[in-house]
Amino acid sequence: MDEKNELILKNAGTLFMKYGIRSISMEDIAREMGISKKTLYQYVDNKAELVEQLLLLMIKNVDYQCIMCSTNEMNAIDILLAVSRAVSEEMKGLNQSLVFELQKFYPAIYRDFILKKRDHVFEQIKRNFEQGITQGLYRDDLAIDLVSRLYVQKLIDMHDPEFLSSGNFTFEKIFQVMFDNHIRGIANANGLAYYENQIKNLNLNTNP
Repeated sequence: MDEKNELILKNAGTLFMKYGIRSISMEDIAREMGISKKTLYQYVDNKAELVEQLLLLMIKNVDYQCIMCSTNEMNAIDILLAVSRAVSEEMKGLNQSLVFELQKFYPAIYRDFILKKRDHVFEQIKRNFEQGITQGLYRDDLAIDLVSRLYVQKLIDMHDPEFLSSGNFTFEKIFQVMFDNHIRGIANANGLAYYENQIKNLNLNTNP
């Protein structure tokens, strides 16, 4: 994907977030970009393809953040938090109205996005669990494949409109409780000590 194509997708995403998918036409996107519709159609055949490419770009961006985490000499717990936040923030970008629109008007594309997202994040999380065990931070008796799948499903469920509407909780609170419970379930004594020290330092930094 070249820079021009990516710029088109990002601008389209901004318009979709602001006005909704259905209310934005290809002409609106071309006008926002300062290009002709003919130029726009050199990159995508139709609006459905544009939506599909935009969702795939979101997956690609999370993958880039995962790579950056793994090259910064962070341990498994730090990486899991960073990757989980990246996934959650990216999914949060799909606000409830957009999710409803995708489910109603682009069901096949949305389902494919969720499946790709699930499989992609699963591999990242599974690799993280293996790393955590090697580093002596996670329990060595974990059923890695199963626990990875359960964790990924939690990340996805957090952004289900029906799930979110069932309680008066902020996204940050849901993420905090989910991540805390998960770490306490997979970490060994060394991992818990490190995690609790990180929480303590974070609290000190945010509450001077």
